[in-house]
Amino acid sequence: MRKILVIIQRSNGDVFLASPLIDALSAHYKEAKIDLLINDDTLAIARTLAHVNEIHAYSYSWRKLPWYDRVKNEWRLVKSIYRQYDLSINLTASDRSVMYAVLASKNALSATEADQAKSWWKGLLLSKHYVFDRTVSIVKNNTQSLELLGIQHEKIQVQAYFSKEAEISVRNKLKEKNIHKFIIFHPSAQYDYKIYPEHLRHRLLERLNTLGIAIVVTGAKSPLDTQIKHALPNLTHVFDFIGETSLDEYIALSSLSEGYIGMDTLNMHIAAAQNKSVFAIFGPTIVSMWSPWCNVLQCNTNRNRPKQTYGNITIFQADMPCVACGLAGCDDKHGKSDCLEQISPEIIFEEVKRVC
Repeated sequence: MRKILVIIQRSNGDVFLASPLIDALSAHYKEAKIDLLINDDTLAIARTLAHVNEIHAYSYSWRKLPWYDRVKNEWRLVKSIYRQYDLSINLTASDRSVMYAVLASKNALSATEADQAKSWWKGLLLSKHYVFDRTVSIVKNNTQSLELLGIQHEKIQVQAYFSKEAEISVRNKLKEKNIHKFIIFHPSAQYDYKIYPEHLRHRLLERLNTLGIAIVVTGAKSPLDTQIKHALPNLTHVFDFIGETSLDEYIALSSLSEGYIGMDTLNMHIAAAQNKSVFAIFGPTIVSMWSPWCNVLQCNTNRNRPKQTYGNITIFQADMPCVACGLAGCDDKHGKSDCLEQISPEIIFEEVKRVC
């Protein structure tokens, strides 16, 4: 086995949680070079993964280009991977990503939909395939191909990597602000419907401020993050790091923290991978698939409960019959999530206080 292509055309979390698969492939095929094909908006997290040789990127912005330019970009990508690999593994069931896997290698493995009406033709083109199971952890889905390949993987370990330069930079930032022991509070997410409401967020920060430990508030430079940044309350032990770290630096910062408090997003998975204490606030997201993977217990959770703890991870959800619905807000159009309004900051604080 000389060259392997792993295709992950979904979100940052999907790319990050492919690390156990990539680590296992690298350990088994010691001489093989492992490349990735991802969406370009996940490039930053893809660059932090270990054992990756080259990264190919697809851009949804191509769809806005004139027909000729779009075809030219698509052709360039296909040409760069066509029959270049001894093995291709696709982790999503989309038509496009399956075709990339088939074009990249004669030995193509992929996830497929359970609905045979949608996926029958994929089984004909692929060497092997498995059904993408939305009732189990994304980590387990991502490692299904190892079983098809006959590769033993007794323990699934999600790991996060960062550069030495990032660690030095972060240590300097902390030193400048005289921060020693600290907890990360990450209030943002990619989508507004997953964000804890501002009035509850501020109540939680006011209570966390009484712990006497630094609360480092993190985020990117997106409009949502910037809005949160401008509204942050001025509190003695709360430090604003929103927009001040690269992803590489964030992973280093997380490794130095006592734990993570915040939304169900990539940053939550990073903290869980580092075996930190995680206090995750879930809205409509399906926990059976997206709750953090516990490296020690080798599991996530598949139950909805107002508060539950497994290993180093605590999850908070609303006590409502509709939780978790899996919709993009109550209207499924990225609107408001009423369930997030029902999660008490006092309950979150008491759990953080007990553990930290």
